[in-house]
Amino acid sequence: MKAILIILITLTGQLAWSQNFSGKVTDEQGQPLPGVTVQNLQTGAYSQTDFNGVYRISESQIGDSVKVSLMGFEKEIIILNESSNNVVLSQKTISMDGVEVRRSIDAQSIFADVNLQTNPVNSSQDLLRLVPGLFTGQHAGGGKAEQIFLRGFDIDHGTDLFISVDDLPVNMVSHAHGQGYSDLHFVIPETVEGVEFSKGSYKADQGNFATAGSVSFQTKDHLDQSNVKLEYGQFNHRRLVGMLNLTPQKRGETDAYLATEYLYDDGPFESPQKLGRFNTLAKVTTRPGQNDKLTFSGSYFNSDWNASGQIPQRAVNSGLITRFGAIDDTEGGATSRFNSTIAYDKALQNQWSWNSKAYYTYYDFELYSNFTFFAENPVAGDQIRQKEHRNLFGAETALSRQSAGVNYEIKAGLRSDLIRGNQLARTQNKTLTLQNIYLGDINETNAFVNLDAEIKAAQFTFIPGLRFDQFLFKYQDFLSSGRPVDSDQAFLASPKLSVVYQTEKNQQFFIKTGYGYHSNDSRAAVQNFGRKTLPRSFGADLGSILKVSDKLLINPTLWYLYLQQEFVYVGDEGIVEPSGRTRRMGADLSVRAELAQSLFFDTDFTYSNARSIDDPSGQNYIPLAPLFTWTAGLSLMDFKGFSAGLKTRMLADRPANEDYSLVADGYWVTDANVNYTFGKIKLGVQVQNLFNTRWNETQFATESRLRNELNPVEEIHFTPGTPFNLRTTLSYSF
Repeated sequence: MKAILIILITLTGQLAWSQNFSGKVTDEQGQPLPGVTVQNLQTGAYSQTDFNGVYRISESQIGDSVKVSLMGFEKEIIILNESSNNVVLSQKTISMDGVEVRRSIDAQSIFADVNLQTNPVNSSQDLLRLVPGLFTGQHAGGGKAEQIFLRGFDIDHGTDLFISVDDLPVNMVSHAHGQGYSDLHFVIPETVEGVEFSKGSYKADQGNFATAGSVSFQTKDHLDQSNVKLEYGQFNHRRLVGMLNLTPQKRGETDAYLATEYLYDDGPFESPQKLGRFNTLAKVTTRPGQNDKLTFSGSYFNSDWNASGQIPQRAVNSGLITRFGAIDDTEGGATSRFNSTIAYDKALQNQWSWNSKAYYTYYDFELYSNFTFFAENPVAGDQIRQKEHRNLFGAETALSRQSAGVNYEIKAGLRSDLIRGNQLARTQNKTLTLQNIYLGDINETNAFVNLDAEIKAAQFTFIPGLRFDQFLFKYQDFLSSGRPVDSDQAFLASPKLSVVYQTEKNQQFFIKTGYGYHSNDSRAAVQNFGRKTLPRSFGADLGSILKVSDKLLINPTLWYLYLQQEFVYVGDEGIVEPSGRTRRMGADLSVRAELAQSLFFDTDFTYSNARSIDDPSGQNYIPLAPLFTWTAGLSLMDFKGFSAGLKTRMLADRPANEDYSLVADGYWVTDANVNYTFGKIKLGVQVQNLFNTRWNETQFATESRLRNELNPVEEIHFTPGTPFNLRTTLSYSF
C-alpha cells in the first residue's frame, strides 16, 4: 500500500508539472504582439506568441513565475494561475535588457532586429544592410536592383541570396538581366516592421538561391498613427511618404492602412539620372476569432531613370571625362510591379496550426546598358536592351505543431513564372533596334515539399530538415523559326541538420549543416549541354550567440561553403558561363552593446577566403569576392527628444579578375543623422558620406573600346560613390 501511495504521489506530481497554460500578449492599445518570448523561470520551458499574440507553454504549474519579453517593450513577470494569464506590455525606448537569445536555428535574426530598432531606414539599400556583413552597391542610375556582397560572394543582383517580403519572393528566375534578379525598390521602408535572416542553407524552407543566405522582411499589420514625411536634399533629391491608418477604432480585430511613396533624384552625375519612383501599399488584417488571422495586401510600383553607366578609369585619367561624367549617357530603364497576396493563419487544437498563402505578381522590365562602348560596333556603339513581361503565381500551405519535446512542420508549395518577350537586343539611342540576340517566352515552374523538426533533449535542440524540389523549364525561341518548344526538368533533395545547445544564461552554441542550390537560367537548362541545372551547395556554420551581460550581445561564427558548380549568368551578353567548383570559408563577428541609457554601439566584422577549386593557384581568385568588411555605428535613441546616429562601413580591396592583376579598390564611408521630436513633429538631418570620401561604389574588370581607340582595353570600370550629400526631413504624425 505504501508503494502504491508513493507511485500515486509521483504520478500526481508529474501531471501537475505537465499542465499546459495559454494566454494572450497585447500592447497598451489592445494590439496583439507576435514573436514575444515567454519563459518559465522555474523549469526553463520556452514559448513564443503566435500570429495573434497567443502563447502556449507546457512543463508548468500554477504559481510558476513566467517572464514575458519583447524588444522595445517593458519586460513583465507574471504568476501562472487557473484563470487569465493574459499580459499587456508597455512600450519603452529599446534596451538590450529586452533582447532574448531564442532557442531556435534563426536566433541570429535578433542582430538585424536591433539594427532595425536603432538605425533609420530610408531606402532598399538600408533594408538590406540590416543584415550583418551584407554590403550593397548601385551602378545604374538608382532604378536598377542593387549589387549585393555577402560571405565571399559577389551575388550580383540576387543569384545566391533568397529575398522575400511577407513571403512574396523577390528573386526573379530566368530574368532578362540575370538569374535571381531582386529589385526591392517596391518596398516602402517605413512599412517594414521586422526582418529575419540566415546565412547558409540550413532550414528546409530555404529553397532556390539560398546558398549564401536568405532575408525575409515583414511589413506592419497596423499603424500606431498616421504620418506624413517630406525629404529634401542635394542633387535635387525629393521624397514624400504618406501613411494613413484606415481603422483607428478597431485595433486588434481589423486593421487597415494605406502607404504611398514618391521619390525623385538626379544624383551627383553630370547627366542627371532623373530617377522617378512611385509606390503604394494597401494592407488589411482581420482576426475573426482568437484562433484566426486573415491578411490581404496589394501594392503597385513604377520607376524610370537615366544612367551614366560604369566608366573606364583611363577615360578619367586622360581627362576625357570627370568621375561623374559618362561615355554613353543614354542608358537607363523603366520597370513596374503589381503584387497581391492573401494569407490565412489558424490555430488548431492540441497546439497544431495551419498557415496558407497565395500571391500574384505582374512585372514589367526594360533596361538599356552599354558596358563595352564601341568594342562590338565602332559606329553605332554597343548599347543593349533587356526586356521582359512576367506573370508570377504562387501558393503554399503548411501544417505545424509545437509541443514540449518536438516541434515539426510540413510545407508544400508551387511557384510558376510565365515570362513573355524575354529579350536581349542591340540598340542605338534607346530607339533603334539593330539586332535581336535572344527573344522568346519562358515558362518555369517549381513545386516543393519540405519537412522541418525541432527535437528538444535537455538543453540540446536537434533540427533535422529535408526539402524536395521539382523544376520544369520551357523555352520558346522566336528567332529559330519552326523550332519546337525546348523543355527540361530536374529534381533535387536537400537534407539539413543543425544542433543548438542553449544554456540557462541566455547563451547559445550551434553547429549548422545543410545542402542548398540555385537553379540555372531556363535558356541554359533546356540546352542540356552537360551543365547542371540545379548545382548543389553544401555549407556548415560553427558558432555561438552570447548574452554576456544585460547590455552586451556577441555572435562569433566560423563558416564553410562549397558549390558543386558555380554558374555566372552574363546577362549583358545573353550567355551562361559555368565556372566550375568553388570553395569559400571565413569568419564573422557581430557585437551589439548598450553603452549607456539610450546609447547603442554595433559592429560587424567579416573575413572571407573565396577560391575556384578547378583552376591553378594564383589564377583561382573569384572576381569581386569580398575579402574583409567592417561596419560600426553609434546610435542615440530618444534622449530628451533627440535621436542621432553615426555609421561607418569599410570594404577592403579585392580581386577584380582571376589572377588578381586588377584590383577593385576598397572604400571607407561614414554617414550621420540627427533628429529632434517635439509633439507630433519630427525634424531630421541626414548626411551621406560625412567626410566627402572619394570612393567607387561598384567596380568591374571589363574589356571596352573608346571611339578613338584602335583596340579594346581591359581595366577597371566603375560607378563613382556619392559625395557629401545633405538631406533634411520633416514628418508629422496624426
